[in-house]
Amino acid sequence: MPRLREVPRAEAPPDVQKVYDAVFGPGVDPVTHPGTATGTPGNWWSVFALVPDCFRHAVQGFQFYRGRNRQISPKLRELGQARAGYARGSLFVFSQHCKALRAAGYSEAHIEAIPSWGSSELFTPLERAVLSYTDDLVLSGGRVPEATMAALKAELSDEAILELTYITCTYEMHATMCRALRLEYDDVDERLVEVPVPSGEKRDIDFMKAVDD
Repeated sequence: MPRLREVPRAEAPPDVQKVYDAVFGPGVDPVTHPGTATGTPGNWWSVFALVPDCFRHAVQGFQFYRGRNRQISPKLRELGQARAGYARGSLFVFSQHCKALRAAGYSEAHIEAIPSWGSSELFTPLERAVLSYTDDLVLSGGRVPEATMAALKAELSDEAILELTYITCTYEMHATMCRALRLEYDDVDERLVEVPVPSGEKRDIDFMKAVDD
């Protein structure tokens, strides 16, 4: 379950209800009848609706990256979004944008290679630059080598690079928030926990003491 309360249809403002209609079906309450066309529970929407202005801002972001005025191509945009989801460890963002990669024209082989792009020969030099740039943004906190930026600028306009940067960083944020709030496919328990000593084990578990002895 999400860590924050979900907003039922009856409590949502009219404009949020219209988005509920589009995502879940006309008149459907996402809290009592969860589920979207892509198979997700849909609680990203019902939790973000807690703060309608935040909900609206996020929806406007979706409209921005799909806008007709964008100079970055949908294929490169989705490549950055999917890799951002993978690099940040969000199953939800990665999974959703694998579907978008498919819709943008990437093959199954390309999608399967996203996690190991550095050792794959499937991607073009520009695609590799986008993937490297995404890792610089997500994994290196924006420390981008000049060589990576030069590879992008060799084929993209400054405007397209700014769009790519903004969209990729936005989806790193979404990936982080989904994990923090346990939304959608990121509603998973922490896997890094102590593994207990086997039942009945009596040996000294002070490893350094054992080495010293």
